[in-house]
Amino acid sequence: MAKLTPHQALIHIMVTMSAADTSMSDNELSKIGNIIDNMPIFKGYNDDDLMDDISNCRKILDNENGLEIIIMNTQKALSVDLYETAYAIAVEIAAADLNVEQTELRLLQILRQDLNIDKLICSAIERGARARHKEL
Repeated sequence: MAKLTPHQALIHIMVTMSAADTSMSDNELSKIGNIIDNMPIFKGYNDDDLMDDISNCRKILDNENGLEIIIMNTQKALSVDLYETAYAIAVEIAAADLNVEQTELRLLQILRQDLNIDKLICSAIERGARARHKEL
């Protein structure tokens, strides 16, 4: 596979997080669209490519070592200063259903380790997501 663009790498992280519990919920898919439409990091991304990018990610995940490939591709496609953004986006997808499953927590742990993100920064990102997703 050709090297991913930063946009594609971030989309692969979101799709991987969404698929971590073996299903992609409507809330998660909606959150992916919302992130792409509203976050400045996706400025210039062509929405027409989204379905192809999701499909390509799912093909990678079908491999025995798909998760490792996704993370390796992300590390190659993103500069180190965007690793926190990738983690923040993954947390947003995990929080979309208002219930984070054990498999999603494990994936977040893997991302924290492989992207070498400071524990305090992770805690701040996670706490911010928890605050944004509260309901009355």
